[in-house]
Amino acid sequence: MGARNRILTSLTIFAVVFGLGVAGFKVLGGRAWSILDSVYMTAITIATVGYGEIRDLSANPAARIFTTVYIFLCLGTIAYAVSSITAFVVEGELRNILGRRKMEKAIARLSGHYIVCGGDETAQTIVRELIATRKPFVVVDASAERLARLKDLGDVLSVEADPSDDEVLRRAGIERAKGIICSLPTDEANLFVTVTARGLNPGLRIVAKGTDVKSHPKMKKAGADAVISPTFIGGMRMVSEMIRPAVTTFLDLMLRERERVLRFDEVAIPAGSRLAGRTIAEVSLEIRTGALLVAVRRGGSKEFAFNPPQTSEIAAGDVLVFIGTPEMAAELEQLAAQA
Repeated sequence: MGARNRILTSLTIFAVVFGLGVAGFKVLGGRAWSILDSVYMTAITIATVGYGEIRDLSANPAARIFTTVYIFLCLGTIAYAVSSITAFVVEGELRNILGRRKMEKAIARLSGHYIVCGGDETAQTIVRELIATRKPFVVVDASAERLARLKDLGDVLSVEADPSDDEVLRRAGIERAKGIICSLPTDEANLFVTVTARGLNPGLRIVAKGTDVKSHPKMKKAGADAVISPTFIGGMRMVSEMIRPAVTTFLDLMLRERERVLRFDEVAIPAGSRLAGRTIAEVSLEIRTGALLVAVRRGGSKEFAFNPPQTSEIAAGDVLVFIGTPEMAAELEQLAAQA
C-alpha cells in the first residue's frame, strides 16, 4: 500500500474510532451523559492529555473497561496515523532526492548535447523537435511548473534554477555541450545568458530568441551565432502559406509525421574523414544510408551548391545538407567520422 493510501486509510480509521468512542461513552454513560460530554471524553482520551474523567465512572465498571480498551485502541490508531504521515513525507522527499541524483548523473554523462534555457511555449516546440530527432538535451528553467509541463512531452532532463547563473550552466554540462538555445521571456535575459554561455564555452553554438529586432545586433555582438525573431518567422510562415501552399504542406507533413521522422539535416566533414577527397558518386550516400543529398556548403564559406553534380568532390570542412531520418543522420555522422 502506498503512503498516500495509508494516510487515507488512517483518516478513515480515525473517524471510525472517534465515532465509536462517542457512541460508547453515550451508551454506557446513560442519560447523565450528553452528546457534548461523550465527544469531550472521546477527544481527551484520543489525545491522551490526562484531564481525568468528566463524570465519575467508579460506579460504572462497564464504562471503565470500555475506556481502558478504548485507550489502547486510540494509541494504536495514533501510532498508525503518525507512521503513515511520516512515511508519506519521507518517501516523497526520498523519491525527490533519488530522482534529482539520478538526473544529475544522467546529465554528467552527456557530451555534445544541447541546453535549452526556458520553458515557455517556444521551448516546448524546441523540446518536441529534439525528442523527435533523438538529440540529447537538458532544459534549464527556474519554474518548477514549466518544467513539469515539459516533462509531459517525454523523458526530459532538467535543472530547476536560474539559467543566467554560471554554476547552473555548469551543472547542465555547458563545457561539454554542442549548443545552447536561449528562449527566455525577455531579450535582456537572453542577452545575459548569451554573454555567460560564451564566457564558459567559447566554442559553443548559441541561438537566442530576440523579440525586438533592435536587440539582434547586440546579441550577436555578445556572442550569439544566430538570433531568431518569432514575429519574423511567423510573418514568413503566413506569406509562405499564401504564395507557396504546396511547399508549406510538404514541410508540415515532414514535421508532423509520427511513424517516420524525416528532417532536413546536416553533417560536417572533419579533417581526415574517409569521405574527404572523394566524389559524391563514389560516396553513394543514398545507397549507403538512404539519405537524400540536397546541397553542399563548402568549408569556410556561406555559399551552398544546391543539387551538386555526382562528379563534385567532397572536401574536409564541407557541410552536407540532406533529407533523412534520425537513423540516417546517425549513420552518416559515423561514416563521416571514419578515417
